Amino acid sequence: MSQYQRYYVPAQSPWPIVGAVGLFLIALGAANYVASLPEGGGFGGITLLAGIAVIIFMLVGWFRNVIDESMSGLYSSQMDRSFRQGMTWFIFSEVMFFGAFFGALFYARMVAIPWLGGAGNNAETHAVLWPAFEALWPLVKTPDGGTTTAMGWTGLPLYNTIILVISSVTLHFAHVGLEQNKRKALTAWLALTIVLGLAFLALQVEEYIHAYQEMGLTLSSGIYGNTFFLLTGFHGMHVTLGTIMLIVMFFRVLKGHFTPDNHFGFQATSWYWHFVDVVWLCLFVFVYVL
Repeated sequence: MSQYQRYYVPAQSPWPIVGAVGLFLIALGAANYVASLPEGGGFGGITLLAGIAVIIFMLVGWFRNVIDESMSGLYSSQMDRSFRQGMTWFIFSEVMFFGAFFGALFYARMVAIPWLGGAGNNAETHAVLWPAFEALWPLVKTPDGGTTTAMGWTGLPLYNTIILVISSVTLHFAHVGLEQNKRKALTAWLALTIVLGLAFLALQVEEYIHAYQEMGLTLSSGIYGNTFFLLTGFHGMHVTLGTIMLIVMFFRVLKGHFTPDNHFGFQATSWYWHFVDVVWLCLFVFVYVL
C-alpha cells in the first residue's frame, strides 16, 4: 500500500459550523455592546458571552477529536506535511490580518493627518475648513470636543512586553526539553509559559481599566482610540487563544503525549506563540513608543 493510499480522510465534522456560529454571535454581541456604551444596555453582553461559550465548546470538541485521531495512529507523514502547510498558511493569514490594522494606523499618521493639517497642496483647504486642526500624533482631542491622554510606553505596556519576551524564551526551553526527551524540564518550562501568558492578560485588563476610568481613553476617542483598542484588543484575543493552546499542550504532556520525533501539535502551538510575541513587539513600538 502506497503512502498516498494511507492518507487519512476524517469523517464530516460539525465543528466548523459550530465555530462559525460562535464567531457570528461574538461579532453581533460585540458590535451591539460597543454601540450601547457607556450604558452597556441591550443584548450585546449576553450575546457576546454566548459566542465565547460556543467557541470554547468548539475548541474542546475539535481538539479532542484531533488528539484521538493522532493518538490512534491515523496520521501518516503525508498528513503531517498537510498540518504543517495548514499552520503556515494560517499564520500567514494572521500576518495579513494585523497588517491591515497596522496599515490603517500608518495611513492615519502619515497620510490623513498631515493632509488635514494642510500638508502638500492642501494649505488653502485647511485654512478654510479646518483652521484649528493641528497635525499631531496622537490625536488627543475627541470628536465631542473633549480631550484624552495617550497611553505611554512605560508602566504596564513595558511590563507586558518583558513578560511576552520572557515567555518566548521559556517556551523555547520547553521545546528543547521535548526534543531532548527531558519531560520534567518540558513540564516546568511550559507551565511557566502559561503563567506568563495569564499574567499578560491580567495586566492588559488592568491597562484597559486604567485607560477608561483614569485617562478617558475609549473607543470614542477618535482615530487614536480606535486604532489603539483595535490593535491591542485583537492581539489580546490572540494571546488568549495561544494561552488556551498552551494549556491543552500542558495537559497532553502530563498524559505522556508527544515524543522527540513526533510532536507537531506542540510545535504548531510554539509557532503561534512566537508569532503573537513578534506582533506585540511591533505593536509596542508603533502604538506605544512612536
